[in-house]
Amino acid sequence: MSNLHFKHWPRGQSHHMTLPQTSLSYNVEVAATRFPDKPFIIFYDTPLTFAQFKEQTEHIAGWLEHECGVKAGDRVLLYMQNSPQWVLAYYGILRANAVVVPVNPMNLTDELRHYVEDSQAKVAIVPQDLYANLAPLVGDGPGQGIEKVLVATYSDYVKQASFITPPPFVSAPREPIDDAAVTRWHDMLDARHAPGPVTVGPDDLCVMPYTSGTTGKPKGCMHTHRSVMATLVGGVNWFCTSPEGVHLSVLPLFHVTGMQGGMNCAIYAGATIVILPRWDRDVAAACISHYKITAWQCISTMMVDFLSNPRLGEYDISTLAAVRGGGAAMPDAIVKKLFDLTGLEFVEGYGMSETIAATHINPAHRPKPQCLGIPVYDLDARIIDPGTLAELPQGETGEIVVHGPQIMRGYWRNPDATRDAFIEIDGKAFLRTGDLGRVDEDGYFFMIDRLKRMINASGYKVWPAEVEAMMYRHPSIQEVCVIGSNDARRGETVKALVVLNPAKVGSVTEQEVIDWAHANMAAYKAPRIVEFVSALPKSGTGKILWRQLQTQENERQSATAAEGTR
Repeated sequence: MSNLHFKHWPRGQSHHMTLPQTSLSYNVEVAATRFPDKPFIIFYDTPLTFAQFKEQTEHIAGWLEHECGVKAGDRVLLYMQNSPQWVLAYYGILRANAVVVPVNPMNLTDELRHYVEDSQAKVAIVPQDLYANLAPLVGDGPGQGIEKVLVATYSDYVKQASFITPPPFVSAPREPIDDAAVTRWHDMLDARHAPGPVTVGPDDLCVMPYTSGTTGKPKGCMHTHRSVMATLVGGVNWFCTSPEGVHLSVLPLFHVTGMQGGMNCAIYAGATIVILPRWDRDVAAACISHYKITAWQCISTMMVDFLSNPRLGEYDISTLAAVRGGGAAMPDAIVKKLFDLTGLEFVEGYGMSETIAATHINPAHRPKPQCLGIPVYDLDARIIDPGTLAELPQGETGEIVVHGPQIMRGYWRNPDATRDAFIEIDGKAFLRTGDLGRVDEDGYFFMIDRLKRMINASGYKVWPAEVEAMMYRHPSIQEVCVIGSNDARRGETVKALVVLNPAKVGSVTEQEVIDWAHANMAAYKAPRIVEFVSALPKSGTGKILWRQLQTQENERQSATAAEGTR
């Protein structure tokens, strides 16, 4: 590994980081002891102090242990929008010595089934507006499915009038749910169960975010308290986060970037988070002005939307001291617009579910645009030839591989995928990222292309094989190939090339397939474009040549763009 980047290292910081030998739940105990009366969470003007937060996480843990029989290492599903309950549930699960399985709230029943079956979770924590999606999986056969459900109502944590109006799904009152498996959140708190002792340590499993890939089925990334601590403590140190910080938490908390940057780092530092359950550019700007937000982690599509708001000048956003994010490169014009408006540089980073957020971050004092950044503390990052696996010199393009304390232990119950994900170099296990990159003369890493087949739609990773597997359930589809198509707002969007069953030709429309997809899978995965074709190109072994179709799409769009400039 090259040390070129050390000359641009954050000032006054060591290259090495000593990690705490504790569990994440201990961070809550420390923050509540240091700052008991300080607001940790603000949700539509209703504060939740660190002391209140600690007390409620313990009641959740006690309920899990006493009412659900949850034991150390058991997995618990967390399926919810950003909210105080999401954060409380996460730390309640950890306090019960269990493992959090965070699930995108956009997922529907058929998608949820895989998470339940694969993780072997018996308990789920959900909001009332999403319970119907989970209900078919409750008691789903003898010894299978979810046995106990804790159901939250978002409005329970909106206890005073807010300067902004909460959306209807947040302000909705409690609704009756007639199911013996269900315990309502307020009843759980009223029971005031006390948990047993913390028995887990740094090498025990902590959280299991799911990611997909070429196989189509999402895989659980096994992260320990130590690996999660690596990126959360690293983030606090890199950005010098202090207890005086006020963070806008609008990135989804189920995703590792939002989980670490918008929640875990703040607890460790004793900072305050302002939670928004969904993106709204006016609400975000109003919150920055009203709460004097100092730090905001976002994705490029959010920033593009934020800066294009014609009303932005009505808000005072001068308290912002740091804006950072990743997911996709920030366009040059947006970087300049942000700097001209605020004097702030956008600091980009790079990571993945397998690394529980960042492996590379730009130095805050010297960021480069459209750049992944430099390797963080104790990380060995190299560029290798993806064929020969030989390390390549500075400037050449190859696959990015990483070794460090934040790397997952492997994929849950999937030894074959785990074996394929790692290679050994110099006696160390390196994770193959599947991303092609290069290193410049300063030691900064840049993304060039992808080896893996993935679509980046508004910062969400969409794995075509997973979408294809879902679409094959449509009775009219004989064959399908999913590719990415450029989109001015989302960066990329999902396109499906479909061969219909001969008997169905003429009786189903492309729009009907689009509508079916949106009704059967998360909105960000569902194809926005469907094109009927008579056949799909195949290799000699019968495999669909998706890369050829992707290249044709890219060339078609490039030609269209060139024509439009004439």
